[in-house]
Amino acid sequence: MSIPDSERWIASVACGMAVVGSLLFLFPPWAIATAGDGGGPTETAIKAAIRKSLPLLEKGARGSLEQRKQCFNCHNQGLPLMAMTEAQARGFQTDAELQAEILRFTADFLARNKKRYRDGEGQGGQVDTAGYALWTLNKGNWPADETTAAVVEYLLIHQVQLDHYEPEASRPPSEQSYFTSTYVAVRGLKTFGTDEQQELIDARIEQIQSWLQKAEPQDHEDRVFRLRLLHLLQGRAPSVDLAVDELKRSQNEDGSWSQVTGMNGDAYATSTALVALHDAGGLATSDPVYQQGLAYLISQQHDDGSWHVVSRAKALQSYFESGYPHGKDQFLSSATASWATIALALALPETTATSE
Repeated sequence: MSIPDSERWIASVACGMAVVGSLLFLFPPWAIATAGDGGGPTETAIKAAIRKSLPLLEKGARGSLEQRKQCFNCHNQGLPLMAMTEAQARGFQTDAELQAEILRFTADFLARNKKRYRDGEGQGGQVDTAGYALWTLNKGNWPADETTAAVVEYLLIHQVQLDHYEPEASRPPSEQSYFTSTYVAVRGLKTFGTDEQQELIDARIEQIQSWLQKAEPQDHEDRVFRLRLLHLLQGRAPSVDLAVDELKRSQNEDGSWSQVTGMNGDAYATSTALVALHDAGGLATSDPVYQQGLAYLISQQHDDGSWHVVSRAKALQSYFESGYPHGKDQFLSSATASWATIALALALPETTATSE
């Protein structure tokens, strides 16, 4: 018995839909849309993600400057500035006036506390805030001056009884790690230390190197900033390669990283891992590990250009709306978006041309 043409057509359509359904199961829409030659995102997809991210980062930074007129913070000011500078180096248009305002605000914040730094008292957030502020100034090409020298003096006095630095509070993921606090402090010492301070800086770094040889990371943030610290102090040493391998091995099957073993992967852990692996570990952005991480980041970006990561930290400061989405998760989410934008930008060639 022959099958009628109409039934044959229906059967062929059903078969085709089944094949498409199977492909969508194996390769979700975001993967099909972004798959490049190496299985990672296309350059077009990367550029689109950055263009969507930048306006929200700038909005959150501007809102933070308006709402918190006295306090520097890394999640809405320092990290967004770093993201803007990386994007600008790849030809993206960014708000130059806002960047200048963030740098001046950061410098003024440190200057207001100059006497406290000289006295070894510091400011709220202690070494993490001071270290991230100096990192922000450095990324914005701010010149060394009396204020930066005072902050370095504070870093040489603060916690001098320890062979490393510790955060003032435990607010995971970004303010809890001895490795993070130690990295931002040492980075400040090395980039803004004066000739007169160099002998004390060398002695402090020798202390820290002894600690670093035996310190063991406990979670993802530790692994990320241990790698950064090893590279900062030892360059391309075997221990750096071991730290790279350890961080690569902790990548999840979907291309993400997790803040803590047993947690689902998220965009914060993934983007901080990618940037550290490239900047401190020398991992090429064309490497499959990096490409899979980028694909995951793009899959997690919301339609409005934001990323959302739920905060695990207890609130210590009064809540305010910066303009970045996601309510009480906006501060970690803004930091996440900054790191994600940096990770995406690093995969593009540097250029002086203006992006479309």
